[in-house]
Amino acid sequence: MNSDTHNNLSGFARCNAQILDEPPSVDEFVLPEEVALSISYNGINHAVMLVTPTDIKDFVTGFSLTSGIIEHRRQLYGMSIEKYDEHINVEVEISNQAFWALKSRRRQLAGASGCGLCGIEALEAALPALIPLKTSDLPSAGRLQNLREIMNQAQTLGKQSGAVHAALYIDTHQNILSCREDIGRHNAFDKLIGDITNKQLHGPENLVVLSSRCSLELVQKAVRAQLPVLVTLSAPTAMAVRWATRYRLTLIHVPRRDAPRVYSGEVVATT
Repeated sequence: MNSDTHNNLSGFARCNAQILDEPPSVDEFVLPEEVALSISYNGINHAVMLVTPTDIKDFVTGFSLTSGIIEHRRQLYGMSIEKYDEHINVEVEISNQAFWALKSRRRQLAGASGCGLCGIEALEAALPALIPLKTSDLPSAGRLQNLREIMNQAQTLGKQSGAVHAALYIDTHQNILSCREDIGRHNAFDKLIGDITNKQLHGPENLVVLSSRCSLELVQKAVRAQLPVLVTLSAPTAMAVRWATRYRLTLIHVPRRDAPRVYSGEVVATT
């Protein structure tokens, strides 16, 4: 099999692949790219993950917010990004208050083992207490129409390579305020949250639209980012619905063919 890869950090790469036909041939295909991303806060390495190498500043901003490392954008003082062939290093400077809180959590998670209670802090980190959202108005049924077509038009990497998740932020007239893509659905949402935060796009009437199913982590990210309406194109998990209800997040699933389903919130308006 011929698998020559023309690598770059633009989000996709062109790869040669053998076509299984008669006679066999070789063609060029566009595939999504991924790199290892290392994030350090005030000189201490915190996480390494695989991401699509686009919109890194937005991703780090969103990840810092939705992971609870910073409480608001003002606590993020700056970041330095170094890109290599297959990895990216990001050095982030945060406020002393946020840094001390981060170090305290790290000490708790590294606590003594063998006592039978050492997993409590980890569980609290996975199932944190959040601040409930303010109750929001439901979108009209008309605002939920043609979302798949809008998402397809907005995607850049998706058009080139497919196999990437997308996150959109749209206004009341279905104008696209932001679109972010990544191989990981959590990453795509963090990138979107980062862009919304960096550009101050927040609006209680705007909708977040995700291409993926809605898991608990995505609900947590929406609540932490104060985004009151979350629309997904694939079904949510039962725990995601419970947490959306608990924290007043309006959670809507738009199936491919059936009518929208509101899992948390009132019945969708008809006007």
